[in-house]
Amino acid sequence: MNDRNDVLAWNRLAAILIADFPRLGVRDRNMARRIFLDPQAPRIHLDWDEAARTTVGMLRMAAGRRPQDPELVRLIGELSVQSPTFRGLWASHHVHEKTHGPKHFRHPTVGDLTLTYETFQVPGAAHHLLVVYTAAPGSPAEEALNFLSSFSPEDLSRAEP
Repeated sequence: MNDRNDVLAWNRLAAILIADFPRLGVRDRNMARRIFLDPQAPRIHLDWDEAARTTVGMLRMAAGRRPQDPELVRLIGELSVQSPTFRGLWASHHVHEKTHGPKHFRHPTVGDLTLTYETFQVPGAAHHLLVVYTAAPGSPAEEALNFLSSFSPEDLSRAEP
């Protein structure tokens, strides 16, 4: 992803767990839009309040680094107009760098799972991040990911009500 929260690449399991990125338009592959404008986001991200706060903090950090980035300015404007929650969090001036920590998901097939994420700067690609999610060995989350890995995003979207 980049520091505007655009998802640039993903693996099959990310498409199953987080969003069916291949079916989304490029504009909709933005995690800030998904967090603040997708009504399903609080059901998927069990730590939605923290995800919202850190997402705003990441965008504020990006805006501090590149205040003239027209795509970033448009994104912040769009979220400010369409999401009162974003507007309130933006006014708090919180700055956040995505590094590592727990992430809590709810998936319609396997239920709740807690993963750990680690973020890496991509050498030679300014403002690009690689985010890796892992499950503790032997944990229910690992079992859930192993189960989900046997499906394709299409399999699960057909099975959901």
